[in-house]
Amino acid sequence: MALVTLRVLDGADRGRTFEEIPTPFTIGREDGNTVQLNDERISRFHVKIQEDQDRIVLTDLQSTNGTKVNGESVQLWILRPGDVLSVGRSLLLFGSRGEIARRLGRLRQGKSEEGIALELDDLEDPTESVPLEFELGFGDTPDVQATLHTLLPPELPQDLGPGQAAQLAELLCFIHLRLRGLVQSARPKGKSDRITLEPRQWQNILDLQDRIAGYLRAVGEPGD
Repeated sequence: MALVTLRVLDGADRGRTFEEIPTPFTIGREDGNTVQLNDERISRFHVKIQEDQDRIVLTDLQSTNGTKVNGESVQLWILRPGDVLSVGRSLLLFGSRGEIARRLGRLRQGKSEEGIALELDDLEDPTESVPLEFELGFGDTPDVQATLHTLLPPELPQDLGPGQAAQLAELLCFIHLRLRGLVQSARPKGKSDRITLEPRQWQNILDLQDRIAGYLRAVGEPGD
């Protein structure tokens, strides 16, 4: 069982800290939520946070006003230390100072592939070998949030059944073939570094983005 920390950065509960919350738990405005917030724009039961296959997963519980992580609307998301959750008018920072420092340290050492997923050992390790202040000031990085929130390629899901693996392969093949056709249709414009697309191909890209958005929504729907 993973223990996670949330700190309220903004909203009516600004300054509150929920430390070492055992998973799974929910965030909402009513009694019965482990993290109960005084925010009328938060749904009664807004999001669920749980451990699954050594990951910490956020699921939006079909909330009225939605959930954002690092500014992006999500239905389903793997949380990492330093992620910022937006629910209603409230902003919550995921992870303790030590967890965020350790993730920044891995990124600084070039171990970015280790930063894509939050390992449960990081949550359970009480030691803070390097203070967060050091990591925040290392190299005078102008935009620490950009470093923390860099979207790296996620790992493929493990332990899929043959049918599920075939469905995933078919879906990825569909996206790959569509993108290959679009890439091959692009043409350089003269001797400049610009690449142009015909209006039809641009609409093809928008249609593909729409389809991917639909897949993401379908995957993130609770109960499916």
